[in-house]
Order: sequence, then C-alpha cells, then structure tokens
Amino acid sequence: MNIYVGNIGRDVTEEMLKNLFGQFGEVTSVKLIKDKFTGAARGFAFVEMASATEAQQAIEQLNGHNLGGQSLRVNEARPMEQRPRRDSRMGGGSSGGRPFGSRPRSSYSNGGGSNRGGWNS
Repeated sequence: MNIYVGNIGRDVTEEMLKNLFGQFGEVTSVKLIKDKFTGAARGFAFVEMASATEAQQAIEQLNGHNLGGQSLRVNEARPMEQRPRRDSRMGGGSSGGRPFGSRPRSSYSNGGGSNRGGWNS
C-alpha cells in the first residue's frame, strides 16, 4: 500500500522515514519528493509498505506524529486519476485573457464605442 506523508521538516531524510514506518512492518520503498530545479525537499513523501494491514496501522499511529519538530500528515496515497484535476486555463489571478496591467477599453475614450451619433459625430 502506498502512503502519503505530508508536512515533513527540511531535515527529515528517506532513511528516517524508513525507520519510522518500519516499526509497523516491511517498507518496500520511500520517495522523498524534491524540487526538480533546486533539489530542496518539498515537504512530502510517499512510503510503500508490503502489507495493507501494516500500512493502515502505520497511518493510524503516525498521523499527527511529531518528526523533526513538525506534526506529520499521514494517509493513504490516492492515484493521480482520483485527484481533482486542475485546469491550467482556470488559474487564479486571471485577467480574463488580457495581459497583466492592461485595462479594458472604455467606450468614452477616443475611438471607442459606436459611431451612431453622439458627441463627436
């Protein structure tokens, strides 16, 4: 069973996680996720355990456990397809397709609006 471990301190290593989860059964792999550009730990990891029963026990016992001064968040990892997808076109801070800093044209400015008569016709 694959386990998500979040809120990991910067000083925590894969070996520390393997030892911690190893108290509950056989750990088949530990993957501490790092930034691909800086190599710095991103604060979460995945731990794979051979037995689902042992993994469930580890989740129950270690969720909230203090490691390296941080309270761990531990739960069953969900496969990628089960997580809500983020639509990159719907990102926060969108300016509705306009470049940042640009303003919509006002119908009161020169050249804007209709030419059906009015002040400048």
